[in-house]
Amino acid sequence: MTHYQTIQENKTKSVIIISLFITFIVSVTYIMARGLGYGLDIVGIALIISGITSFFSYYYSDKIILGISGAREAKRAEFFDFYTVTENLCITSGMPRPKLYVIDDTAMNAFATGRDPEHAVVCATTGLLQRLNRSEIEAVVAHELSHVKNYDIRLMSIVTILVGFVALLSDWMLRMTFFGRSGKKNDDNSSGQVQMIMFIAGIVLAILSPIIAQLIQLAISRRREYFADASAVAFTKNPQGLINALKKISLDKEPLEAANKATAHLYISNPLKNTHGAVGMFAKMFRTHPPVEERIAALAKL
Repeated sequence: MTHYQTIQENKTKSVIIISLFITFIVSVTYIMARGLGYGLDIVGIALIISGITSFFSYYYSDKIILGISGAREAKRAEFFDFYTVTENLCITSGMPRPKLYVIDDTAMNAFATGRDPEHAVVCATTGLLQRLNRSEIEAVVAHELSHVKNYDIRLMSIVTILVGFVALLSDWMLRMTFFGRSGKKNDDNSSGQVQMIMFIAGIVLAILSPIIAQLIQLAISRRREYFADASAVAFTKNPQGLINALKKISLDKEPLEAANKATAHLYISNPLKNTHGAVGMFAKMFRTHPPVEERIAALAKL
């Protein structure tokens, strides 16, 4: 399979996942609103509040994430390879050069963020830049530029907003239910039974939907990593460079102190290093990234 075929396959699967995600949100919203006895007006209020906060989070996402990560701007003289490979790749691909930042940490990792190619940031740890050679740094930067060029940074921002909306709506409805507002009363037994079933379904979904939404977010994140790996090969025409980089990064067992659960999915590899010892399908569902072995195997086929 060529990298172009891999890219197209991942595009198709991502569209399917996003469509299912939106369908899930619409269905959950309707069932919770009806089951817990609220009109759809409360959904509108929650959407407005969530939309306002999410807009500011989305618009300033790069500054927020860089601040949380303790990143500083990368200077050309200090990080020559990082700076020049990014310049070369951007010139070759016709992309605007993103702002470059570094995190002073010996752990090996990198991420991209921003809202579009004109407002993008690529950030790497000093540990990664010190321990990879130029070819491997180029492969990692190409991977992150792929996230930018393919608008993964925008996609994941939108998905994060959707996950936040589900969590906000669920929390709001549960709080209002527990504080005394109940469903609509109906004297008809059959109607009352239906309403009770809807009420129970609403409670269950209000509890489980944030978890389900997060699982969908992680599934999309894992899929985009395969997509970015394949696109990076289209940038560099050198799959071995990324294979070598991923092998070295996977051997690094040091967690990145600046990372947290909210930002872990952004990185090229799980920065928390918290999946060791986990087995089975359940553990795989909560992974922020696909296994490195599977990513390397996919790259070897290109």
